[in-house]
Amino acid sequence: MDATTLNAIILPVVFAAIFLYALYFVVRSGVRDGILQADRKRAELEQDSNNARI
Repeated sequence: MDATTLNAIILPVVFAAIFLYALYFVVRSGVRDGILQADRKRAELEQDSNNARI
């Protein structure tokens, strides 16, 4: 097994790992922001419904 065979196996695995690691943080931040946005919207709707009752 020479270096070119090793590079052909290892290099794509390393690049895939880096890509998936970055993708994990992108998805994680998107989910966090979506949850925060839903919480804000829920609080606004609750406040509007409380104001309508008064």
